[in-house]
Amino acid sequence: MLNYADSAIIFKALSDETRLKIIDMLSCDELCACSILEKFSITQPTLSYHMKILTESGLVNARKDGAWTRYQLNQELISQIKVFLDQVTSDSPDCICKE
Repeated sequence: MLNYADSAIIFKALSDETRLKIIDMLSCDELCACSILEKFSITQPTLSYHMKILTESGLVNARKDGAWTRYQLNQELISQIKVFLDQVTSDSPDCICKE
């Protein structure tokens, strides 16, 4: 299970409109950086900045494919985030309010 500190890093990565749009794009399929860049009015260094935040948070996995970098969602972490949100938004025996 995710803890509060790890979750805060993830939610900070998600707190940007461009990064949310990138996550949405990656929900459809693995994409190369060039395909992601085509959808935005940003420079390649700006895209790299956003992708660094997404990969360092663990939300996105990156792999080299020749000269290109291909990105995909980390589905395992996405599932953990959903469980974490469910746990912190519902009353349960291990809720922090019962400590």
